[in-house]
Amino acid sequence: MNHDEAIKEWDLTIEPQNSLFKLNLKDVWRYRDLLGLLVKRDFVSFYKQTILGPLWFFIQPLFTTITFVFIFGNLAAISTDGLPQPLFYMVGIVAWGYFAECLTKTSTVFKDNANIFGKVYFPRLIMPLSIVASNLVKLGVQFIMLILLFVYFILFKDYNPHISAYLLLLPVYLILMACLGLGLGMIISALTTKYRDLSFLVSFGVQLFMYATPVIYPMSAAPLKYKFIIGLNPMAPIIEGLRFSLLGKGDFSATSLLYTVCFTSIVLILGTVIFNKVEKSFVDTV
Repeated sequence: MNHDEAIKEWDLTIEPQNSLFKLNLKDVWRYRDLLGLLVKRDFVSFYKQTILGPLWFFIQPLFTTITFVFIFGNLAAISTDGLPQPLFYMVGIVAWGYFAECLTKTSTVFKDNANIFGKVYFPRLIMPLSIVASNLVKLGVQFIMLILLFVYFILFKDYNPHISAYLLLLPVYLILMACLGLGLGMIISALTTKYRDLSFLVSFGVQLFMYATPVIYPMSAAPLKYKFIIGLNPMAPIIEGLRFSLLGKGDFSATSLLYTVCFTSIVLILGTVIFNKVEKSFVDTV
């Protein structure tokens, strides 16, 4: 038996540390079954041993929408661009909730899974990917509620939705939210292996960041001197674009969308490279 034939008999070959840019994405594909199991685990564990079960997926955005309508829509009288307040707020809440969940949960991947990572081999990138995928399932469930709200306003409130070809951009915005949350989360997760304070910063920083995003107000209601600053927030074009696609009103522009695509691509690549570098030695610091 020659050397090449001997190598072919092994399922796994242990090699020296790889290049910084060698991401081993083939290994991620080989472990796709594990990804499916982790997504199922996250989805089931969310409502396990709860009284209301999966209804919690609906309760959170529904009650948040009611609160926003009362406080920001009625008391503060913030404009919603003439759109029905519940629809306006729910689109922003559902979208922001998905991004925030992806970011916050991904940002603690190394800390939360240190015991598993230290004992069993599998591509570490599987963990943040499972978080994004499981939250995508939750987002799909919440979109059902959003559709039901649409139907209610059409049947009982004489609401005439503006449907256009821009609705085809919906998957693009969903992918951008997922990639942005994944990329930022991986960067923060890598940094928290040495700087634990970042995990506390993320927990309330995401909540503050929402107010710099047009979730409770449209871009048209923002003061002119602040519009440029808010526009630098990559989530702003996504939220406005989603409203434009679903409700027909919003500050949509191809330039803003291109900016978000470029920003998200850079963050995702940078996050993956940093995550790949830190995963080789994080056990020594966590």
